[in-house]
Amino acid sequence: MPSTKNINQVEELTDKLSRAKAVYITEYLGLNVDDITKLRKEFHSNDVEFKVTKNTLLKLAAEKNNLKGLDDYLHNSTAIALSYEDPTTPAKVIKDFTKENDLPQVKGIVFEGEILDGSEFKKFADVPTKEESLAKLIALLQSPLTKLVWALKSPMSNVGNVLTSLKENKSN
Repeated sequence: MPSTKNINQVEELTDKLSRAKAVYITEYLGLNVDDITKLRKEFHSNDVEFKVTKNTLLKLAAEKNNLKGLDDYLHNSTAIALSYEDPTTPAKVIKDFTKENDLPQVKGIVFEGEILDGSEFKKFADVPTKEESLAKLIALLQSPLTKLVWALKSPMSNVGNVLTSLKENKSN
């Protein structure tokens, strides 16, 4: 008979999985307490929830959300990074963190209901954020306008230069 604590945790995980745009299933065993604390702070400052969970409870919550095929990624120690806003944010945090550490290792990803292998995580980590994409778009849109202004300004400058040269030649 399952304990009340486990039943509540399954309900909580079921709710979190249903609301999350992306869930990164990670292997964290091997990180010391300082590293895990640092990683949690990085996730927290980027609005990502990081939670150590039991594989069996996560499996039950996944089944309640009709996520099939997650069993392959639920082995050894498991922690999940849940993003409710930008699905690429956890990948960016993990990528930055693993520059100094070997872990956490991404075992699998649940991206808007699709289950992907952990090897796909680098693709997500390299995707620009919404803000970065908008900044690039604005720069691209401004570039032709700037060129147009210079193109329109250039003939006027040339006409002015020609008139000044003519004036100087006539005065000599």
